[in-house]
Amino acid sequence: MKLTTASVALPEGKVDAIFFDEELTGFGLRLRRGSGGRIIRNWIIQYRAHGRARRMIVGSAEKVTAAQARAKARNLLAAVQLGGDPQGDKKERREKDSQSLRSIIAEFLAHKVGVKENTMRAARLYLEGDTYLGSLRSLPIDRVTRRDLASRILAVSKANGVPTALGFRAQVSSLFTWAMQTGLIEHNPLIGAFKPARPEARDRALSDAEIATVWRALEDDDYGKVVKLLLLTGCRREEIGGMRRSEFSVDGSTWTLPKERSKNGRAHTLPVTPMMKKVIDSIPMRESGFLFGHKHGFTSWSRGKEALDERLELQPWSTHDIRRSVASGMGDIGIQPHIVELILNHQSGHRRGVAGIYNKSPYEREVRAAMGLWSDHVCSLIEGGERKIVAFERVAVASP
Repeated sequence: MKLTTASVALPEGKVDAIFFDEELTGFGLRLRRGSGGRIIRNWIIQYRAHGRARRMIVGSAEKVTAAQARAKARNLLAAVQLGGDPQGDKKERREKDSQSLRSIIAEFLAHKVGVKENTMRAARLYLEGDTYLGSLRSLPIDRVTRRDLASRILAVSKANGVPTALGFRAQVSSLFTWAMQTGLIEHNPLIGAFKPARPEARDRALSDAEIATVWRALEDDDYGKVVKLLLLTGCRREEIGGMRRSEFSVDGSTWTLPKERSKNGRAHTLPVTPMMKKVIDSIPMRESGFLFGHKHGFTSWSRGKEALDERLELQPWSTHDIRRSVASGMGDIGIQPHIVELILNHQSGHRRGVAGIYNKSPYEREVRAAMGLWSDHVCSLIEGGERKIVAFERVAVASP
């Protein structure tokens, strides 16, 4: 018969029957007896694809008219003639919908083995939780568009600044590149997406007077102690913020930044000066083993900096400017450039070329003397007196 209505009756004694349309081959009405004797009516199509019989629901006969179902069925069957498989596509879509961005992120992070601790921490920071990706995490990964990602990058740039937005974009790029390589998606939607212009390299260095002003304004909290150690060592903020008790020598006279936390992948050892010891000894023991913070070390950078700036009247500066300030200050008091580079854990000129091949000296005595000289200089700035060159003994730091 030509199906023009859903009023076809289910034959007596039957619990399931299909009535096919005489005009549109493959189009039919399926009737099934449900609980309580209720008849369930669905428009369907039936066809063969890739050597297999397929059956697909077009719509409920209670909600879709025969004319509407016929029109949709005609389009679906036309797609079959062109080599398509609507039911197979529907199944594939269900499988893809089950692969949310959230679940893919978890799989991606689980496969990130052998990476530096800082890199892993950044990946978790930007990809886990809704702070940066927001509601996109609940979408199937192949439904995330370039527009979606560009919108989030722009929002992060406005709320957290360009450097944070660039860090976020880099982690998202790594995620989608991995997803494409593993066959989860066919295209990387981040390609061509908005990318904030990288800010010009900063050249701000705090003067001696500004260093003294900052030190005196610091409070006796974690942020204040972190910044004091930054001023005394010239380290990167994450290196100090992630300090662990286990990174100090048994006698506490040296601190070693492990290669897993180092930007250049090289372990870095510095002597502990008396001023550093005084700060470190004032930090209470934590079960986590970190000197600051708990699960990931110190993280309240923005909050601490904002509170500090409210107490200061300085030209704009950033926490990273401290590293440049220490390097410049050491040069000003006569510390040789290659020793400054060693203290900062840079790949300096004397480590490259022929000299780098043959000269493997760590210059431990020179580094220790330079650290003592710089520590004494900072002390004199804070106290406002004349600088005195004082050699320091190996000192002990509280260890687990």
